[in-house]
Amino acid sequence: MHNRRHAQTGQRVTIDKHRWWRDAVIYQVYVRSFLDSTGDGIGDLAGVRAGLPYLKKLGVDGVWLSPFYPSPQHDHGYDVADYCDVDPVFGDLSEFDLLMTDARRLGIKVLLDIVPNHCSEEHPWFREALAAAPGSEARARFHFADGRGTDGSEPPNNWHSMFGGPAWSRVTEQDGTPGQWYLHMFTTEQPDLNWRNPEVGAHFDHALRFWLDRGVDGFRIDVAAGLYKHPDLPDSPDPEADARTRDSVNPLAWNQPEVHDVWRHWRSVCEEYTARDGQERLLVGEVSVPTAREHALYVRHDELHQAFFFDLLSAPWNADAFRKVISHAMQDIAGTGSTVTWVLNNHDQVRTVTRYGELGTEGSGLGAARARAAALLMLALPGAAYIYQGEELGLPEVVDLPDDVLTDPIFRRTGSRARIRDGCRVPLPWSGHASPFGFTSGAESAKPWLPQPAYFAEYATDRALADTHSFWHLYRDGLQLRAGLPQLGEGALRWLDTQPSVLAFVRGDGLVCAVNFGTAPTPAPVSGTPLLSSGPCAPGVLPGSTAAWWISDCTNP
Repeated sequence: MHNRRHAQTGQRVTIDKHRWWRDAVIYQVYVRSFLDSTGDGIGDLAGVRAGLPYLKKLGVDGVWLSPFYPSPQHDHGYDVADYCDVDPVFGDLSEFDLLMTDARRLGIKVLLDIVPNHCSEEHPWFREALAAAPGSEARARFHFADGRGTDGSEPPNNWHSMFGGPAWSRVTEQDGTPGQWYLHMFTTEQPDLNWRNPEVGAHFDHALRFWLDRGVDGFRIDVAAGLYKHPDLPDSPDPEADARTRDSVNPLAWNQPEVHDVWRHWRSVCEEYTARDGQERLLVGEVSVPTAREHALYVRHDELHQAFFFDLLSAPWNADAFRKVISHAMQDIAGTGSTVTWVLNNHDQVRTVTRYGELGTEGSGLGAARARAAALLMLALPGAAYIYQGEELGLPEVVDLPDDVLTDPIFRRTGSRARIRDGCRVPLPWSGHASPFGFTSGAESAKPWLPQPAYFAEYATDRALADTHSFWHLYRDGLQLRAGLPQLGEGALRWLDTQPSVLAFVRGDGLVCAVNFGTAPTPAPVSGTPLLSSGPCAPGVLPGSTAAWWISDCTNP
């Protein structure tokens, strides 16, 4: 511990040298799919509050809540109409305050999801812009531009939305004539904000302080490599790259150098609150950039505390690929003084059990075995880790949702099921043998907002807690060991020489983690009985698709 003098009062504030976020394990709560307290089939803040003891028992350090702000829900809350309130479908500010009180009592940190790249078409600013004239101050908060062609009927440039189709929509002016175009890198209902306008930065300053004053511990920042666009809005040499990859690829729309000034300012706001009470506030960014080196620029000492490292999530199930990804992260990101923020899944990705499976292996358990092994690997790596809800239950992706229930705007815009995200957002099963599996407190006829398949009964939380061999117990045991062993959490790793299909490293004073990426058993790097393993693991043997931890005095036999 050390003391720092408050800049305004002159009083000394105690700061913990071990910053909680550096090796924290955070659980992502997709609010509308976590737990429904009202019986309307949609999860809510009261449901999150009711689930906090479950998360405390699991052993996580904090929760990240998906957007619950007022929104028309065209992109399930990532189209924000008011950044300083709660949508009635999720509760109200009083319910949020109760959630914060319970989280404090349980020692659980709370992060909010903030969306600064774009807002909703129903945000008062955008409504004002539509009613205003071209060139007005109201339109200057967004990217309005005249169209190309003799009659302005062509978009201002050739950019495409990440969700498919042109990134521009034309408005009808007040006199009924076709008018200017506005930019939306996602859906038509999500106009991009113009961060070159100082009013935009001031608007988000107010939002940050509103929630910090209510006690939140930090923010997950949506599209953190976005915000600024190239000032000239030129054509892209590959305009469909974003839609094709469902990623932030267009170098003219993402990762502009000015964005770093925003994160320096936001960091200073967080530091201001820390100086008052000694409690660290966290900024963790959704940063999708081409290389770990560019990623590292976002987590310099005066910018974001952390940024999700997605390369592990996207790596193929291969020992060499995982080693390369981890090595680059440790070299480039940890080298900044930050810690790597590992993720295997989130609300935009196919669930790990399904992603790690292979065609023709359905029912073999291969995907589940690999997902269990990957979880132990992630929890053994230096730095922080984020767990998406349902991963601790081993939930698979729901791949057969009927077209008529799909809500993902990608499907609405393209008509294609490729890379749609509804399958990982199906509400959690808590108990019972039939839908709604305890998700909703309403009558048995109450339907969750997305239908749960009958096989979810096998993954219900009550069954998982009762089965000591379940995914849930693997995660809980791993989290308990991570919290109690000095070798785990923040720190470094050293690679061990192994068989080609095996990845193994040592943490601290003799904690060894090894993963067999192959299907055949191999000799274990440590001869003794594992401290923890993702599947049955006899002494001296590491089965295929299995990870294990050992404590050993001999770290490279």
